[in-house]
This record gives sequence, C-alpha cells and structure tokens, in this order.
Amino acid sequence: MVARRSAPTERVVHLLDYLVEQRGKRFGLSELARELEMAKPTCLGILTELTAGGYLVRDAHTRTYGLGPALIAAGRVAQDSFAIAALARAELDELTARYRTTCTASAVVGEQIMVLESTGPGLVKVGAAYHFAPPVGLMYVLWDTDAAFDSWLATPPAVPLRQDEARLRQVVAECRERGYLVESLTVAGRKLYSLLAGVAARELPGELRELVAELVTSLGERVYLGTDLRPRKEHPVSLLAAPTYGGDGRQNMVLTMYVGKPLTGAEISRRATALVAAADAVTLRSGGRKPHSFGPQTIDL
Repeated sequence: MVARRSAPTERVVHLLDYLVEQRGKRFGLSELARELEMAKPTCLGILTELTAGGYLVRDAHTRTYGLGPALIAAGRVAQDSFAIAALARAELDELTARYRTTCTASAVVGEQIMVLESTGPGLVKVGAAYHFAPPVGLMYVLWDTDAAFDSWLATPPAVPLRQDEARLRQVVAECRERGYLVESLTVAGRKLYSLLAGVAARELPGELRELVAELVTSLGERVYLGTDLRPRKEHPVSLLAAPTYGGDGRQNMVLTMYVGKPLTGAEISRRATALVAAADAVTLRSGGRKPHSFGPQTIDL
C-alpha cells in the first residue's frame, strides 16, 4: 500500500530542514516564504505554531526567526537513541584525517537507511535517508543473520534485478570472512544508484523501470572479491564498508569510507584494515561483540 503524504506536514519539515542547513542564521517572514516558495500566510501560520512550541524563536526587534530550545531537548533524546553513532565519531574523524576523504556511520532505521554521522569534505548529510530495498542496502544485511539477509532480498526492488546466484553467494561468504566490502561503480552507476536510493519501486513508471533495469547489474557484480584484486594493479573503487555489532552479536551499523578513484590492491587492503579496526573499536566501546560465525548461508533467489 502506498503511504499517504501530508502536504502541510511536508512544508513544516521543509522549513525546519532549511533553518538547520543555515546553521544558526535567522530570517524574516518574507525571506522564508520566498526561499521555500510558500504563500506568506501559510508560512506565517507555520512560524507562529513552531514558535509557540519553542521549536523556533522570534526576535522582536528584527522580526526574524531562528531555531529554538525545544529542538535541543529533541536532539538530545535522538542522540541518546543512536548513542553508538556518537561513539563512531572519533574513529571517523581519524580515518578522515588520515585519508582525507568522507567517512560515515549509517544504519537501518525502520524501513530506511539513515546517515547518523559524517566526517570529511563530502556532501553526505547527517540525517539523509534512503529507501531500504534492492539494489540499495546490501551492506546493511551482509553481516547480519541469514534471515535478515533473506528478508531484505525478498523486498520488492526499486527496479527488476538480474541475479547471478553463484556470484552473490560468493560475495556474501567472502565479505563475511574478511570483514569488509569493496564496492566499485562507474560514474554513471554511482549517479544511478544515488537516484534509486530515494525511490520506491511503485514510484517509477513502468517504461522507466524497464529502461533503468537494463543499466542495473546484479547485486554481486559491483563488489570486488579477493581474487579480483591484484596488489600492484589499480582498481576503480567507489567505497569501502565494514560492520559494527551490538551486544547480541548482530550487525547494527556500517562504517563507510568513500574513495571515488582507482587504488592498488595493496592500498585497498591497507585502507580496509584501518576501517575494520575502527569498526571493531566502536563495537568494543559500545559493549558489542563480533559473532563467532554466521552459520551456513542460504539464499533463496
């Protein structure tokens, strides 16, 4: 069933998102209405209610609006709920400083993939959310239970997928054994998957779904296996990913290091080792534990 959207609520969210992005700047009614493409009466109504609730404050002298103290309390509650992400911050900062790249911590929240922490020069925004369905989200179940993996794989995909079952089985087994994933995408592929990340299957017209499907490779084809990587040969790498675990030994988050350029197999190994060490440190500091084994992999395609 398609979830119903609320236009008035979307406008409230849009306004709050805009003020957060402006990092403390204040704006008058006319400015906000113009920037957000709202009618002034509509914008004023939203501002008035949010100000009354303490989510915004209004300067009586300049007649401008900014973020209010109620958001601090809300933010603290949310931060406590995702405390493990805060523990990852120091590890991500260290990786970003060493490799001068964007690093993130993300997890599945409800039916979406959500970015919980982000460091470095990239444009990956904390709070960014993506639809959790094939072909998006492999790394979020790769190191989880077989049941979690099968459940994700059975989710209606954003586009029809052509699966190489043998390759996918090999990817799962090898990534679980070595503890990290190495993903390669072309420039066009990265743009395509970025677009698909926020799209549910039902939102794509039939003809477009068929066209996009011709460009989408099997889930396993964009992951490097150990035999694909030669120490001295350069390989185009999109990103590296490694899991963190909770107290029950199940995967609860993914640390990602973005690359976006060719690396030798030896350099990939060095970066992956550093990323896995960072993920293991987060697991340890949060009271989690790595699983002893994943058990036999059964993929029903």
